[in-house]
Amino acid sequence: MKVSVIVPTYNERDNLPELFERISKALKGYDYEIIVVDDDSPDETWKLAEELSKDYPVKVIRRTDEKGLSSAVIRGFKEATGDVFVVMDADLQHPPEVIPELLKAIEEGADIAIASRYVPGGGVKNWYWYRKLISKGAIMLGRLALPKIRDVKDPVSGFFALRREVVEGVELNPVGFKILMEILIKGNYRKVVEVPFVFGLRKAGESKLSGKTMLNYLRHLYRLMRWEGELDRLIKFSLVGLSGVLVNEGFLWLFVHLGLNRYVANIPATELAILNNFLWNDLWTFKDLKRKPLWKRLVSFHVAALTGAVVQWAIYVPLVWLGLHYLIANLIGIGASFVVRFAVNRHVTWG
Repeated sequence: MKVSVIVPTYNERDNLPELFERISKALKGYDYEIIVVDDDSPDETWKLAEELSKDYPVKVIRRTDEKGLSSAVIRGFKEATGDVFVVMDADLQHPPEVIPELLKAIEEGADIAIASRYVPGGGVKNWYWYRKLISKGAIMLGRLALPKIRDVKDPVSGFFALRREVVEGVELNPVGFKILMEILIKGNYRKVVEVPFVFGLRKAGESKLSGKTMLNYLRHLYRLMRWEGELDRLIKFSLVGLSGVLVNEGFLWLFVHLGLNRYVANIPATELAILNNFLWNDLWTFKDLKRKPLWKRLVSFHVAALTGAVVQWAIYVPLVWLGLHYLIANLIGIGASFVVRFAVNRHVTWG
């Protein structure tokens, strides 16, 4: 089994000697190559990589008309000759000593092996609380938006290994931010294994985290939702929800005019709206996901509706208490309730 280690670089010159030495020791006994894809670094990372190729099996690709992490990894895939691809950063936060564990998982049947910070035994070193919050928030958002990856603990890891066949013939988006997430959505695979590792301290260079990076992540998530069809589901769910409002209002008016008490009339009107929403979601929004019996789906849909109502109330009350206008507070509560109801229905009712 030949291994191709793909390392996208930009201003990582100071890290290369140690990186190559540690990769060499970690892959002793393996047939391997290191592919450095450099975006014309001002510090001439590419030049040092070429010099080090005298001592290590390094192939250097210097790109002068294209930039970006994902496109660099994709270029590395095209240039690689190995049976297994390993993707890692050059900043030494991804310890090369973990590579044999990733390869062991591949040898034992995994199609993709992820070096994960969020499985038992994994972790991060010296991150501020807000950095941890951003990372876990991004992962939670991705797992909610893309059910296909909901069982993967670290779908945004930049350190992973995969069989060549996983990405062969797959059209990957070169402007995507997290290439692993894109591979997990579009790739050809059956089994994913996560190997714990501790995300280390950067030895040199600068961190890539920025406001622009986070915005690009949200854009990437949006594109993957469109590709996976989850955005269409969200739109359909919204339209069904609007129809439920009309049903609720219409029957409330009818029951009141038939002489029912206004407070009591709201109960059957609400139930009829819930049944309307369930019917249309079952026949339209989630028609391809009917894995559970009808009665279980119906009960779960009611639970989602109740959960959404509780969330709406829990947000509405404190915001009003804090002095926010009740209509604005209610709107915020409705928005949160919508997200919760969609998530519960997508992952549980029709999960």
